[in-house]
Amino acid sequence: MKLPPKLTPDLLFLAALFTFAGVMHFVRPQPFDTIVPSWVPMPARTATLLSGAAEIAGGLGLLHPATRPAARLGLLALLLTVFPANLNMAVNAERYRPLPEWALWLRLPLQPLLMWLVWRAGKGRKVG
Repeated sequence: MKLPPKLTPDLLFLAALFTFAGVMHFVRPQPFDTIVPSWVPMPARTATLLSGAAEIAGGLGLLHPATRPAARLGLLALLLTVFPANLNMAVNAERYRPLPEWALWLRLPLQPLLMWLVWRAGKGRKVG
C-alpha cells in the first residue's frame, strides 16, 4: 500500500506510539499517576490526564502537514516535561517493580532519541 505524500512509515509509527500512549493515560491512569513526582503542582491524576491529552493531540497532529509543525513542538515540550518523571522512576526503581531497574535507566537515553525522531518526523510545512 502506497502512503500519501509526506506520510512516511516513521511518521505513522510516531503518531501511533503517542496516540496509543495517550489513550492509555485515560484507560489505565493509575500506573501513570504513580510516576508523577510529588513536587508537580497539581494532583497526579490531573497531570496524567493532561499529558495523555497532549500525547493524543500530538500524535494525531503529526498526521496532517498543516498541524505537523505545532504537533512537533508540542511533543518536544511534552517529552521535556515528562523527563523528570522518567528520572524519578529510575532513581526510585524499587517502587516500580516488577519493572527491572536496568529498563528504567535505559529509558533515559532513549528519550533524547525519541525527541530527535519527533523533530525529524515533524519537519514539514513552515509555520507563519
